Amino acid sequence: MRVGGVDVRDLRTEDLTRQLALVFQDVYLFDDTLEANIRLGRPKATEAELADAARLAGVDEIIARLPNGMQTQVGEGGVALSGGERQRVSIARALLKRAPIVLLDEATTALDPENERFLRRCIRQLAEHSTVLLVAHRLANVVDAEHIVVVEDGRVAETGTHESLIEIDGTYARLWRARSSSSGWRLEGSR
Repeated sequence: MRVGGVDVRDLRTEDLTRQLALVFQDVYLFDDTLEANIRLGRPKATEAELADAARLAGVDEIIARLPNGMQTQVGEGGVALSGGERQRVSIARALLKRAPIVLLDEATTALDPENERFLRRCIRQLAEHSTVLLVAHRLANVVDAEHIVVVEDGRVAETGTHESLIEIDGTYARLWRARSSSSGWRLEGSR
C-alpha cells in the first residue's frame, strides 16, 4: 500500500500518522477543554479554521449550550458530553486536521438521527479534500460512495458502486433488499 506515492513500510510512524485522520466508533476525549480536544487535529489552526470545523461538525450547537463554550472542560473520556456529541468533536478534529486520508470506522453505529445527519454532511465535506475510507455495516451510509468494497467471511466478495452492486445481485444486493424490506417495520405495543 502506498500513501503519497511512498510504500507505507518505508514511512516513519510520525510521517504516516500526519497523513491520516481517524474517527472511531468509540471516541475518547481528553480531560481538557472542548477547544483543546478539537485542536488536537491541528494545534496551530487559526481561530477561523477552528470555528469553521466546529460549525461543520455541529459542535457549535454544543458550544452554545455549554456554560463556558469552547473553554468548557469535557472530563476524562469526554464524560460531560453524550456519545453523539463526542463523535461530533472527533469529526471536527478530523475536519481541522485536513489529512489526505480519513478513516471512519463504524463512526455512525451508536448515533441518533440528528448526529448521523451531521456526520453524513461532514463526510461529504471531508471528501472534498481527502480520501475517505468508511467502514460501515449500515448500508445507507455507503450508498453515495464512489467505490464500495463488500467483505464477507474476511474476504473481498464484491466491489463497485451502489448501483452496480445492486445490478450484479450478489451479497450487497441481498443485504440491501433485506434492509429495504425491514425499513417499514415497527413494534406494536401490547394491550
